[in-house]
Amino acid sequence: MTTHTTSETSPAIRLGLQANLAQFSLLVVVNALVGGMLGQERTVLPLLADDVFHLSAYTAAMTYILAFGATKAVTNFFAGTWSDRYGRKPVLIAGWLIALPVPAMLAWGPSWGWIIAANILLGMNQGLTWSTTVIMKIDLAGPERRGLAMGFNEAAGYVAVAATAMATGAIAEHAGLRPEPFLLGAAYVVLALGLSTFAVRETRDHARFEAARHVTPAGSEHDAELTTGQIARLTSLRDKALSAASQAGMVNNLNDALAWGIFPLLFAAHGLSIAQIGLLAALYPAVWGAGQMLTGWWSDRIGRKHLITAGMLLQAAAIALVAAGTTFGVWATAQILLGLGTALVYPTLLAVIGDVAHPAWRARAVGVYRLWRDGGFAVGALLAGALADAYSLTTAIWAIAALTAASGLVVALRMYETHPRS
Repeated sequence: MTTHTTSETSPAIRLGLQANLAQFSLLVVVNALVGGMLGQERTVLPLLADDVFHLSAYTAAMTYILAFGATKAVTNFFAGTWSDRYGRKPVLIAGWLIALPVPAMLAWGPSWGWIIAANILLGMNQGLTWSTTVIMKIDLAGPERRGLAMGFNEAAGYVAVAATAMATGAIAEHAGLRPEPFLLGAAYVVLALGLSTFAVRETRDHARFEAARHVTPAGSEHDAELTTGQIARLTSLRDKALSAASQAGMVNNLNDALAWGIFPLLFAAHGLSIAQIGLLAALYPAVWGAGQMLTGWWSDRIGRKHLITAGMLLQAAAIALVAAGTTFGVWATAQILLGLGTALVYPTLLAVIGDVAHPAWRARAVGVYRLWRDGGFAVGALLAGALADAYSLTTAIWAIAALTAASGLVVALRMYETHPRS
């Protein structure tokens, strides 16, 4: 690995996973703790809505996902802008400071309004911390291994989601739905704040180093001098790859809102125990998380577009299988397939953004993409809840399966291949 210096007196800045292994590995650990904060809710909160707070309407029960998704989506946008303006590390620390009261609010909040407020703070935490760890890993990895870097990042986060969902389900089975399951989250936030404050180093200079050597093709509109508004329009609408990635990301997280808020209620309605529901809630993100270490690397080898298309279509088939199933075995198979489909898509979409966006405004492009992607939580909560209230749980699931298949076809028809080797 060649060492490059910005001047004779400045410290060496090197791009690549091997050159930045210690910091990259530390950021993987931090992102695992980010995922754990989300995982503490996956099994327990849908059951809390039903058993403790007695919310009879599905739309009302999904309000915590709506609050989380809307807040996280908006915070993602600002995370990219702020990390360019103030640096990555201050944004990361701010995200963990915001998370400090969340476990206590979930564990002892006396009304559903407290749960919604906790999820607003959690959305801010996830938007600031997850976005920033993504940006920092892209900064460190350089152009050659973005897919692999995003695979490690997302794998760490979602394996932690799965492990924590399973752990909280087991704790709830023996100790009750509150407060014990949320003590894990309290430990996560304290550890993550300490690591982010005392061990994580700033990476913004790595992006500036790459930007100084970035060659923009003649006639391209992807130059370094773009306003935030221009970046938002380019990422959302004008660039075919960026806009296709943005819509696929939104539908992907719409699916996650369905799996988070509706699937546990469907499983409970068919008589599954809390422990079984916890296992199913963990199986999908476990396969998703572990699979990304392979799929991110794979996208560096064969390109991005076809993996994204296949992943969206596989997710659609898995969701349809959930709607058609009535037994633990069928649902376990569906959760595995859903995890595989999501693993094909999730790190690959982020790699597309890294491929296309100029290093000078890449953080803001990631923020815009994640605005759309995590807006899927809010859209999914509203759509799935409304359809379940008006018709049934299975109708909501069938409708979202069809929407996911349509999203995969949009990628197939609109996205161009972005990986430089392809």
